[in-house]
Amino acid sequence: MRTIFPRAVLLTILRPSSSASAFSLSSSTAASSTSLLASPSLKSLSLSRIARGGSLTPSALSMTKERPFQTWSYDSPCETMDWNPDSKVSLLVGDEADADLVIVGVFAPAIDEDSSEEETEAEKELGPLVLAERAAELDEKLEGLLKELAAENGKEFRNGEEAGGVTPAARVVEGGKAKRYVLLGLGPLPKDPIDSVTAMKLGASVASSIHTHKSITKAAVILPSQLTDASTIQHFSTAFYTNLYSDNRYRTGKKVEVKAESVESVSISLPSSEDYTSAIQTGLYLARGVSMTKDIVNAPHNILNSVSLADTAMRLAVESEDGCITCEILGKDECEERGMGAYLGVARGAETEPKFIHLVYKPKGEVK
Repeated sequence: MRTIFPRAVLLTILRPSSSASAFSLSSSTAASSTSLLASPSLKSLSLSRIARGGSLTPSALSMTKERPFQTWSYDSPCETMDWNPDSKVSLLVGDEADADLVIVGVFAPAIDEDSSEEETEAEKELGPLVLAERAAELDEKLEGLLKELAAENGKEFRNGEEAGGVTPAARVVEGGKAKRYVLLGLGPLPKDPIDSVTAMKLGASVASSIHTHKSITKAAVILPSQLTDASTIQHFSTAFYTNLYSDNRYRTGKKVEVKAESVESVSISLPSSEDYTSAIQTGLYLARGVSMTKDIVNAPHNILNSVSLADTAMRLAVESEDGCITCEILGKDECEERGMGAYLGVARGAETEPKFIHLVYKPKGEVK
């Protein structure tokens, strides 16, 4: 197949001029030739011209748009990796007085040890909803609203048999202000305190709920005495903050999603006067570690390399509390001095110099 080029284009390509290179379009022909780039033959010609050091008009191919994140260039690798910020939602112990959304934890009846394990969910008889302590008081105040909410969603919610299951919200106007109530399944009524797996399911479910219900600023979770152990609250906090993680580093425009963006705080209402601040804070620290791991795993190769990973490790050490983490980075020369041939052999396949990272954690005070 022959491709016919307009004479003006051929002259511009083949004949150098004093004002433009031999491989650039003059301003007088740019407008007429830009539309021709849609042709496969001309597109191939244009790309080959760029590869040989030529150029097109700025309007034809523009690569100058600023990126929203650090990345590599042709001459140098990316030297740092951005971190996703922590969620701005505060998790604390308090009551539901000022909450826009109230999540009420409810139990299903205790498991009948005499029932057959082969029975399907449909065959199992739905037992009565178990409202304990503050949940029972609230249902009485709301004139049976919580029991009605469970009954309306009986098929899906099954009175909270599955830990972490939730109902749709019921709206109530109190003092001229609309408030939403949601039931949170705590599983069958246990004989012992709730275990860590169940606590993490509940924390993740609460985080999902406050994200799903838009236009709320404060939320509250009412939990029974089976969740008053400090370790249980820690697991709840870890799962809560972990589920609010969202990697927006490489997203722009409408693709950016901030979990529970309008929410300022979530209060945990417990029948205990114990201080759970330390447990909640420990859960947040653990969630930060999980989020950092996700940041590293999610970063593509044009962002994450030996240099940017070493920078991340150094920043972790610098920002550690009371300097409890120290970091030592061994470069190529230090690795050669130590005879680390196998490591250096693998590192030769990388575009960046090897960085052997050694992190040491030394807690302050007495080590238990």
